[in-house]
Amino acid sequence: MEENRMHVRIVPMTADHLDEVAELERICFSVPWSRNMLAEELDNLLSAFLVALDDSGRVVGYAGVQVVLDEGYITNVAVRPECRRQGIAGKLLQVFLDFAKGNRLAFLTLEVRASNYDAIALYGSRGFRSVGRRKNYYEHPREDAIIMTLEFAYDSENPNA
Repeated sequence: MEENRMHVRIVPMTADHLDEVAELERICFSVPWSRNMLAEELDNLLSAFLVALDDSGRVVGYAGVQVVLDEGYITNVAVRPECRRQGIAGKLLQVFLDFAKGNRLAFLTLEVRASNYDAIALYGSRGFRSVGRRKNYYEHPREDAIIMTLEFAYDSENPNA
C-alpha cells in the first residue's frame, strides 16, 4: 500500500509546532482546527498530540488522541499531500497503538470520511473495523463518517500479556 518510505522522527507536539500544524489543518481539512484550538490541546491532560518531522525538522504529519478512563479517541491524523503514501500516518498511528496496549486501553476509535478510502484501508490494516456510521457528520462537502474501532483483548490470567 505505501510504496516509498520517508524517514521521519515522531515527537510530542509542542508550542513550536503550532504554526505548522495549523497550516497542515488548513491544507488537509475543510473545517480545520484553529491554532488556538490546537494550543489548548497542549494543556489538556487527556490529550496527546504527535508530530512527524522530516530530516529538516519540518512538520509533515501529525495526529492526536484523547484518553478518557480506558478509552482512546483518535481526533486527528493528517499528512502533507506531497508526503502521503510514505508510511507517515502509519508511524503516527503505531505510536497510539503501542500506547493503547501499554496502558491497557479497552479500545481506540475514530471517525473517517466515508470517501477517504486510503485512510479506511490504513486503519483496516491495523485491525480497526467499521462499527457504525454518523450521517452527515462532515461538512464542506456534507458526508457521512465511518466509525472505526479497534478493541483490545487482554488475558486476565496473564496481566503482562
